[in-house]
Amino acid sequence: MAKIAKRVKAAREAFADKANLSVEEAVSLIKANATAKFDETIEIAMNLGVDPRHADQMVRGVVSLPNGTGKAVRVAVFARGPKADEATAAGADIVGAEDLMETIQSGKIEFDRCIATPDMMPIVGRLGKILGPRNLMPNPKVGTVTMDVKAAVDAAKGGQVQFKAEKAGVVHAGVGKVSFDEAKLAENIRAFVDAVAKAKPTGAKGAYMKQVFLSSTMGRGVSVSVDSATQG
Repeated sequence: MAKIAKRVKAAREAFADKANLSVEEAVSLIKANATAKFDETIEIAMNLGVDPRHADQMVRGVVSLPNGTGKAVRVAVFARGPKADEATAAGADIVGAEDLMETIQSGKIEFDRCIATPDMMPIVGRLGKILGPRNLMPNPKVGTVTMDVKAAVDAAKGGQVQFKAEKAGVVHAGVGKVSFDEAKLAENIRAFVDAVAKAKPTGAKGAYMKQVFLSSTMGRGVSVSVDSATQG
């Protein structure tokens, strides 16, 4: 316990009075204080001025991070025949139809992204209550309901990140690993923020981007200047 207390104390001191930093300053601070024995994820949380309970204030989208996420993404594809073969050839981890539906209904969800061809949606639709809350439901708006299965699998494996505002108006995602170069992390962060900015809904009123926070998986969070995060 002594080692843990010492680490926590050091982190508190390092982050004391730190707020509204530039993206570069925040990344440097977080990397310097990421002491877990694994390669922690750099996470972003954005507090938006929206109420997702209203359809015209929902924020949802997808972005391909320029430097990837550093995470091995497991992809499941609902498809039959040639499209199933295409998915397998593209590197999908799980491919199926009714059998995949039954696996998910049993509570076994061993994937991070779910893709479906349009003809599979009557089957996938039965899983809405399971996949929806986990943000895994295929959706044509983010390119996961498509006939171009190969492109969708490639995108998922190549660093594409989906985002969706939670009921409190918060968008959260992983934008890289602590081991990434600081410049690459900063580039990923600004790409993500830019995608969220472009997804501003028509019903949003007042300030859209209220606060931006960065943290590592096991580390403390720090607020980031919205102006710095939105610099192109």
